[in-house]
Amino acid sequence: PLAVILNPEHRRSIVAVSMAAPITIRTRKFVRNPLLQRKQFVVDVIHPDRANVPKSDLQEMLAKTHKVADTNLISIFGFRNKFGGGKSTGFCLIYDSAESARKYEPKYRLVRNGFMEKKETSRKQIKEAKNRKKKIRGTGRRIANHKAKKSCKGRV
Repeated sequence: PLAVILNPEHRRSIVAVSMAAPITIRTRKFVRNPLLQRKQFVVDVIHPDRANVPKSDLQEMLAKTHKVADTNLISIFGFRNKFGGGKSTGFCLIYDSAESARKYEPKYRLVRNGFMEKKETSRKQIKEAKNRKKKIRGTGRRIANHKAKKSCKGRV
């Protein structure tokens, strides 16, 4: 339901027309980061008459403009609404490949983008394993740490 139009008056601007209201996306501080195999930039989203814009819609629009085949390679985070509404600012990373995304992205963002599944353990089990690790000193510490982690994972 979104139609993406490149804005002729601003070269780094996208206007997306949807059923509800038009959205304008502008990029700033664009950096090509070859060490981390990604492009990174600040994203300004202007969305009058709307509370906010879903990240999935932003991913699709940025994928069209930056010619990215897989939207999972686009990581969008840190969005804050400006006071009074109508404008949000966040950060975007576009990885060159899935391997580089898996290598350099934090685990919680990999879970958000669908590269990993979250492991469910209770807080109590994690704390018990941590306290068991604290009690052991000396040469058997590494082995005990390993056992504590294993027992925490086994009790899911």
